[in-house]
Amino acid sequence: MEFRQHRLENGLQIISEINPRAYSTAIGFFVNAGARDETPEIGGVSHFLEHMVFKGTPNRTAEEVNRELDEMGSHSNARTGEERTIYHSTVLPEFQNQAVELLGDILRPSLRNDDFEMEKKVICEEIMMYDDQPPFGGNEKLMASYFGDHPLGQSILGTVETVTALTPDQMRTYFTQRYSPDNITLVATGNVDFEGLIQIAQEKCGQWAKVDSPRVITAAEPNLQQQCIEKATASQQYVLQVAPGPAAEDDDRYPARILSAIFGDDGGSRLYWEFIDSGKAEYAAMGVYEFQSAGLLMTFLCGNPESTEANFQRLSELQKNLRADGVTESELELAKAKTASHIILSSERPENRLFAVGSHWLTRQNYLTVGEVANRYNSLTIDDINTVIQKYPLQPANSLAIGPLKTMSFG
Repeated sequence: MEFRQHRLENGLQIISEINPRAYSTAIGFFVNAGARDETPEIGGVSHFLEHMVFKGTPNRTAEEVNRELDEMGSHSNARTGEERTIYHSTVLPEFQNQAVELLGDILRPSLRNDDFEMEKKVICEEIMMYDDQPPFGGNEKLMASYFGDHPLGQSILGTVETVTALTPDQMRTYFTQRYSPDNITLVATGNVDFEGLIQIAQEKCGQWAKVDSPRVITAAEPNLQQQCIEKATASQQYVLQVAPGPAAEDDDRYPARILSAIFGDDGGSRLYWEFIDSGKAEYAAMGVYEFQSAGLLMTFLCGNPESTEANFQRLSELQKNLRADGVTESELELAKAKTASHIILSSERPENRLFAVGSHWLTRQNYLTVGEVANRYNSLTIDDINTVIQKYPLQPANSLAIGPLKTMSFG
């Protein structure tokens, strides 16, 4: 493995983890543009823009974009989150430059008015679809109540009202600000020709105009409250909780992830044995979510409505016991082994490494090998885990129940 980096004069960063023995090449443009960069008036514009990028450019129609991706046998997609939008493609190494040229082209889309109005209907249907299926927008509702007016509380999809009110000019202004080359990183992993990567990036992206587009980072003040939302069409009750956790730039994220494996992964954790293996609930888990300047520990419980209050009370007991007693050495060793194995096994695919390398670089501007990441986890001690438990207890928390129950006691 070899790591290399380069920066074009207009600020576009290029980074690559090169593995000559890989059979594929993964390529992605990582854009620092997400829900936290929006104002309430343009809620959902980042995700909407992701859709519009595939609607054609001055050089290609939407049909030509899709046909060329198919002709390369590409595995391609895009995703929008709270902090970034990623356009990615995995191809055979001989298609590296063609894939970069195509992705670079669509990152300068036409943004035509007709396409805008048509895609607006698609986005609104998507919003309504997510509100109609489990957990019925519970994640977004919980984030909104937890973060309040902080930008991280804004929905990635936006609302039907904000998307309907959005204008093409508002999107074009947002695009100019957030899709500046110094706000974009080109990431490539696998079998990469790095000199060729620089050359095609210079040819395709070197003339992009640079616009000052810093991200405003503000501290979040968590709101801890409980609410129950009735969804009469639901057959199960969903309970979600969020409590403060380590931020993306905080080294506490390593022991926090091990803690989540011990307490709430989907196999072999305390929540698994208590709720899933016993048949008390259909699903129970805890995960770590990291953002710049803020982090979350999210717990999820799903099951029969009649059992929900009893299950929630038992969940609260387990959380209290965790803080009072900590974890055991055997739990720690098992979690470290599972985590390190997952990291190493998943790294065999260049596409997986694309997201790991790119996301780590955008957040921290440094590079870690697979071995270095695994060693970070393997070196953790039981004191490290128990210290994080005390710093970030799972209670008090912001709790949301959504399902057929009209009311629910949170204890």
